[in-house]
Amino acid sequence: MRCALFFETVAVLQFWLSGLRAGLRGKSIHSVLLMGLFLIFVAYLSGSFSPRHPRTVALDIGLSGVRITLVLLNLFWIQELLAKEIDRKSVLFSLTYPVSRQSYLIGRYLSVLTMSALATAVFGLALVIAVALSGGAYQQEFPVGLGVPLVATLAGQFVDVSVVAAFALLVSTASSMAVMSVGAGLAFAVAGKALGATIDYLAAGADNDQELVATYAPVIDVIRWLLPDLSRLDWRTWPLYGALPEAVTASLAMAGAYATIMLALASWTIRRREFS
Repeated sequence: MRCALFFETVAVLQFWLSGLRAGLRGKSIHSVLLMGLFLIFVAYLSGSFSPRHPRTVALDIGLSGVRITLVLLNLFWIQELLAKEIDRKSVLFSLTYPVSRQSYLIGRYLSVLTMSALATAVFGLALVIAVALSGGAYQQEFPVGLGVPLVATLAGQFVDVSVVAAFALLVSTASSMAVMSVGAGLAFAVAGKALGATIDYLAAGADNDQELVATYAPVIDVIRWLLPDLSRLDWRTWPLYGALPEAVTASLAMAGAYATIMLALASWTIRRREFS
């Protein structure tokens, strides 16, 4: 038993390292990284043109740009490291080793999480520099929090995109087309982020449109049990306005539970899939 666990652990590490090498070499990934840095530059410019609170504007736009870039990076990494290998049948070379398919899956997912953490750190540093330079010598009445509040917000975005990556991983194990992981993952990321705002809008009465509430409230009540509310992981109000996020523990538990379920379903799917 211990010997088998040792070999499984070694296999996970091997798949993790090979995934890192393959992911960091991808040309499409470099393009997305450049796009992320460009979006942060756009955030800097938007803050510079803002007559009041330039750093608040720059940070708000920059955080949105970081989230968009991280989502794209995670989806492209899942496509490169798993979906394309399944599509091209090159996954068969990895599965010839005397280890479980779950080891391959977990190793690849850990590769994506590691690269996502590195990208988050890089974009976070670039965002701090852009926000600090934004507005020139203008001193805001309410300064933005570029220390612990920003680190916590970036950590929330990392958890957010980790859930998106877990969903894309499941799609990759079930789909025969590599592009499906990107398309479905993007739809999932947008729907999960918009779910919270939609629920709040309907709960507030939808601007007294009772017909709209009666039509869509039952549908949203069902969807909220199928999709995670990723907006609960958006804690930007802390660095922007000093307002502490609510229900942090519950949000993290929700994200962890959903990602775990997705990984369990992906493991179940890949064990039963025929690649020949």
